[in-house]
Amino acid sequence: MLGHANWNYRPYSRITDPERRINPFICRLEPHAQTLCFEWLDPAAEQAAAMAGADGLAAAAAAAPGYTAYWRIWGSGSDYHSQPLDPTCTDAKLEGLTAGRDYELYIERQPERRRSPSRRFRTGEAVGQIVNYLHPEDPVYSFSGHSLCSPSLLKLPSGRLLASMDVFAGGRPQNLSLLFASDDQGQSWHYLTDLLPCFWGKLFYHRGRTYLLAHSTEYGHLLIGCSEDEGLTWSAPVIILPGGGSQDQGPHKAPMPVIEHQGRLFTAIDYGSWGSGGFKHALLSIDVSADLMQASNWTCSDFLAYDPAWPGACQGPCMGGLEGNAVVGPDGEIYNVLRYQMAGSHPAYGRALVLRGSWRQPEDRLQFAWFADFNGGSNSKFDLLYDPPSKAYWAIVSEVVESEHPAQRNVLSLACSTDLKRFRIVRRLLDFRQEDPACVGFQYVSFLIDGKDILYLCRTALNHARNMHDANYSTFHRIRDFRQYLPGSAYLDQGSAPPCPGD
Repeated sequence: MLGHANWNYRPYSRITDPERRINPFICRLEPHAQTLCFEWLDPAAEQAAAMAGADGLAAAAAAAPGYTAYWRIWGSGSDYHSQPLDPTCTDAKLEGLTAGRDYELYIERQPERRRSPSRRFRTGEAVGQIVNYLHPEDPVYSFSGHSLCSPSLLKLPSGRLLASMDVFAGGRPQNLSLLFASDDQGQSWHYLTDLLPCFWGKLFYHRGRTYLLAHSTEYGHLLIGCSEDEGLTWSAPVIILPGGGSQDQGPHKAPMPVIEHQGRLFTAIDYGSWGSGGFKHALLSIDVSADLMQASNWTCSDFLAYDPAWPGACQGPCMGGLEGNAVVGPDGEIYNVLRYQMAGSHPAYGRALVLRGSWRQPEDRLQFAWFADFNGGSNSKFDLLYDPPSKAYWAIVSEVVESEHPAQRNVLSLACSTDLKRFRIVRRLLDFRQEDPACVGFQYVSFLIDGKDILYLCRTALNHARNMHDANYSTFHRIRDFRQYLPGSAYLDQGSAPPCPGD
């Protein structure tokens, strides 16, 4: 056995688990009310095709084995239904399912009767376009976790969309990320690869390469890797900052924006842990012409701790800031705009923390700037992007609409500001306030501006997720002609924010 040189696997398997490397594997699930679309692969067949080369492809195709899908209602003990699969197409669909039921599914390769791990799914109506689904009781990724978190969305120059997500569970290793692609503007998605170790991954593109900033695990090493084939294969990752591991303090870097300003790339980073009582904050940066895969080329500012004596700070227990956004302010300086952990304080929501950096002296410690008036800037991660055509800052946030639930995430909204001091909710995108906020969540959105539209990837907990935090879906959405929602439009002058039409 040779050492593994890259970051990617199709799929990942333990060294002591050869069955996973030679058996079929169901790599993507997309359940609807009465149907299931799914994607599968056969690692053994892929390896045989690669070894055959171009001259042997026709012969390999002619000798392709047969495959059959088997499914039934989970725990019913009934006989399995079956459906033959086309060996030349790894996308399949099951129809005639019962809405609101849990199912189990596996596929088998004939004639050896090599069987994939069983996957579980629940039928039901979702939102947006489903990129991937993971049932809370599906054990297939139990070595990392049992829910889909940390979405990151990227559009490549070719038009391809990439979507990544990690597999999370509290107290688990949390070291696997899944990567998917769309070549039809997000209407359909297909599996690319697994990445391990990879947690809290942020996709970005720079000078002909696709990059991923990530961690080895929660509070583990901060890593960077690159791909030169639009996400299919990845270099071995390089350690930028050392970590302490999930039970100790270390770098905390959610999939936050990477921006370019004054010849440098900037992104926000934190250091600490929940168990240690909070986090300190910094900006990570690098010269745009430097080799991003050389750790010594990166610069991190000195970390700044939260101070409850800052003017405008909330009163009572507060964990301070977390998961900041690097953004250029109206004055041309670099800022870090963070979510403000206010849920146990007074007030309990409605502000974001803004720190000022220096693009001229990128190692200098950040300085307190102000607390922004921002419903959606507290208690949950948000992405913040500046849009030059509208001369405004945009964010997609978990809006608090019920003061008794300051940490609610069941209402997702579009917010806007022109000065980074006052934000306004201008459009409700997903409004599920009628659902229990402990069970339903739309959160941690990663978004990008695509011409007149906003595209976003959402960590979605719906239809019997484990809870509102531990999402079972990763869903893709489009906000068409988003600049029409700038403050000053007719309906905003009337003081209303009507729901966004279906995307």
